[in-house]
Amino acid sequence: MTTPNKTPPGADPKQLERTGTVREIGSQAVWSLSSCKPGFGVDQLRDDNLETYWQSDGSQPHLVNIQFRRKTTVKTLCIYADYKSDESYTPSKISVRVGNNFHNLQEIRQLELVEPSGWIHVPLTDTHKKPIRTFMIQIAVLANHQNGRDTHMRQIKVYTPVEESSIGRFPRCTTIDFMMYRSIR
Repeated sequence: MTTPNKTPPGADPKQLERTGTVREIGSQAVWSLSSCKPGFGVDQLRDDNLETYWQSDGSQPHLVNIQFRRKTTVKTLCIYADYKSDESYTPSKISVRVGNNFHNLQEIRQLELVEPSGWIHVPLTDTHKKPIRTFMIQIAVLANHQNGRDTHMRQIKVYTPVEESSIGRFPRCTTIDFMMYRSIR
């Protein structure tokens, strides 16, 4: 009997941020879930702690809705899943949908995950390989490993490309010291 190939883990998204080419914009969105167990909701999904997780509580598909106040450019979605810790709670089939609201969402990616352990990078690009512009992203967990009912997702990050300055080209700030002062608050 052959074992299916495991989903290879991607790099830590914080490494992407350190390159200065993308920034995380999840804090600019309104997050909602189709269901959750008490104490295992959006706060745990967004707390930067890989030991905590969102746990759904209900029938599939389990949904994570990410809504922006204005049309937003999104380049990459990063999802952390850990089969060794979560087993039957680990997603095996995920659909990523985008649109202006709940009524016109269209699927742009469907992922088959095989015992994932680490960050899964999902590029959100159009047919011309350009980042998408959207008001809403929906992540739908369609199936779990071992036919599990509820799901665990440990973290989700949403990244936008960093725009070049209109004043001129400046070198990228890549050290932590420089990054602390690269924007005006």
